[in-house]
Amino acid sequence: MPTKIILIRHGQTLWSRKKRYCGSSDISLSARGRNQARKLYQVLKKEKISKVYSSNAARAWDFAKIAFKGMKIKTITQLREFNFGIFEGLNYEEIKQKYPQIYGRWLKNPLAVDLPNGENLNNFKKRVEKIFAKIARVNKNKTIAIVTHAGPIKVILGDILKKKEFWELNVDLASMHIING
Repeated sequence: MPTKIILIRHGQTLWSRKKRYCGSSDISLSARGRNQARKLYQVLKKEKISKVYSSNAARAWDFAKIAFKGMKIKTITQLREFNFGIFEGLNYEEIKQKYPQIYGRWLKNPLAVDLPNGENLNNFKKRVEKIFAKIARVNKNKTIAIVTHAGPIKVILGDILKKKEFWELNVDLASMHIING
């Protein structure tokens, strides 16, 4: 049996609905986010999943508990979202207004800009790649699920697709990406 990894982005939060940068802030799912998890449970309940991993952020953990009802879920801190520092909790317009120079540089080349009070994007990428490689290695020939955030999923898919600008990939709320290997 080949390895199958199901990458899942958590569902909607009140901040994501308002297009606010959630990042490392521990925001809970909205009612819609919980409903998205229940719908995913209906889709995945027939799948023979050996193990479920989740970011320890509330929005991912709660989504995993609903989508994989009754299964044991292992939380992993390294699966947390990128820390956006001074951008956390702000929407695009607020960021452009408060931090126009930093935001402009960030949009042009996020790998070259360290956000104040935030995480270095290169370090984030290494963190995610390292934990994903470990999870894949210890789960050879199994089907597993990983519930996390847009950032980690973009890193993983970007690595597989050899996409240098991984941050440009689109990863919708409550979406699922399947890696067969």
